[in-house]
Amino acid sequence: MGLIHLDDMEFYAYHGCFKEEQTAGNWFFVNLTLDTDMTKPSMSDNISDALNYQVAYQLVKTEMAVPSHLLEHVAERILKSLFARFEQLERASVKVSKMNPPMGGRMKSVSVEISKTKNER
Repeated sequence: MGLIHLDDMEFYAYHGCFKEEQTAGNWFFVNLTLDTDMTKPSMSDNISDALNYQVAYQLVKTEMAVPSHLLEHVAERILKSLFARFEQLERASVKVSKMNPPMGGRMKSVSVEISKTKNER
């Protein structure tokens, strides 16, 4: 088993409960950890044997483009999309962070992190 990390993927999106967030948008960062068996690709050196993290990035990008009220909903959609695409994926964690959230004070970000195993999808 091995871990693939996609760190600080940056997206401009329209997630939030407030109308202003849904129209003006905001910056979001997504961190992804993918747990998969790397035995075959480490021996074959063939991308078709590996969990293709470029495809994983595109799945995250697609889900980030769909507006949602809650970060929990965004994170869950990302996980469902990843497990649907990669049968070799054993476990995944996704952290979605909203930068400068409208909380009534200064704050760098607010984040939601969800982890699931293949059996929990």
